[in-house]
Amino acid sequence: MSEKLTAEIDAWAEAHGMVRSDAICQLVMLGLSVRPADVGPAAAPGDPAKLKDLAARQISQLLDPSLPAAERERRIRRLIEGPPEFSAERKDLPKPRK
Repeated sequence: MSEKLTAEIDAWAEAHGMVRSDAICQLVMLGLSVRPADVGPAAAPGDPAKLKDLAARQISQLLDPSLPAAERERRIRRLIEGPPEFSAERKDLPKPRK
């Protein structure tokens, strides 16, 4: 877990008078008890270009900022497009003609 997440869990545990391990267990149980309807409706299919851009932005926020730009772009592209060995399984890509 990241240091930030660990600190947030520790703060939550302290506020609720428990140790970290009990807090993690309690938070997992809370997360598992949430019904999908409570989370909100699933996003409707939208413009694929906008969705791809949104995914790229979200992934770039998660990547290590110390990575070189070329490596960041490679990782983003790999995560968005997926590994080449699975391209035949993708339903959003045109099937090659035989």
